[in-house]
Amino acid sequence: MQTMYLRPKGQDTRRVYADAQLINLEDLLLSKRHIIGEEEVKKLDLRILVDRGAFMLTINESIQEILKLPFQEKRRAQLADGRFLECDVVGPVEIRFKNRMATGNAMVLAGDAEPLLGVLPLEEMDVLIHPAREELIVNPEHPDFVVMKLK
Repeated sequence: MQTMYLRPKGQDTRRVYADAQLINLEDLLLSKRHIIGEEEVKKLDLRILVDRGAFMLTINESIQEILKLPFQEKRRAQLADGRFLECDVVGPVEIRFKNRMATGNAMVLAGDAEPLLGVLPLEEMDVLIHPAREELIVNPEHPDFVVMKLK
């Protein structure tokens, strides 16, 4: 079983949030094939903590209940305080931020735990944390399109 680290010890404690949208990707694909209507696509607008110490998108049970993302597998996660827990991994989910999007799976934390936008979707969307403004921004070197590193 793979262990995922949700936030390494000693990481900077400043908090950066972003307004994002999460979409059930299976619903979106069914809608594009005209199997379900656009109004049936499960989606959620939320303010999410940007966490470069988290590996992937992390949602809570309340968000999972709204999006109804299919179960993929179980994984172990290590919390910032060093504790380990076993989490469901669900997906696929599409994450939208400004003119960017990423797709992937999400780990589900119990209850109403704070959702985290981790490194994988941040890299896929080619976004950065602006140090002075302490906010998530589209990479100014590529404002109109994503550039991904392949090396």
